[in-house]
Amino acid sequence: MADSTTKKVQEYKESLKTKAEELILKGFPETIVKLNEILETAQFRNREFTDVHQDLNIPIPDPIVINSHTDLPPAKKTKFDNSISQDGTKVMILPSGAVPSNKHLTELVEIVKPHIRKLVEDSNLLKMWISFMIPKIEDGNNFGVSIQEDTLAEVQSVESEAAAFFDQISRYFISRGM
Repeated sequence: MADSTTKKVQEYKESLKTKAEELILKGFPETIVKLNEILETAQFRNREFTDVHQDLNIPIPDPIVINSHTDLPPAKKTKFDNSISQDGTKVMILPSGAVPSNKHLTELVEIVKPHIRKLVEDSNLLKMWISFMIPKIEDGNNFGVSIQEDTLAEVQSVESEAAAFFDQISRYFISRGM
């Protein structure tokens, strides 16, 4: 049983090694070419903020003026009678109706999102591959190991930054939904 498990782990390590080497030799160069092509499209090339800006058509309320420049005493606070029940919750609506998502930004997100997700997956694969490649320190010569650990830290940094970008996309849509 232990021999069978060891064999499966070894097969997994070999398949992971093959995938990681293919990713480094073919996957990354192909992705770089694709991303450069995307950056040369009209959607990304020389874009200004005004190109992506979309008018929301939301009226801006008048500012609240506080009696800071007068000698009048501050207004008294209104007391609420908790014994009176109110039906339901007040619903705030926009006078112009719902505000649609920014069409330009949504298009850009749809283009970039799969690449960010793939980067998170690829960096996870590389982390596992590098972790399997780090040998046990037996003879005291750990120069190669320190380089592998530094590389592993860089890959982890890339993964966390890509995950943060991915999270920002979700936060944008969540903030619009509130």
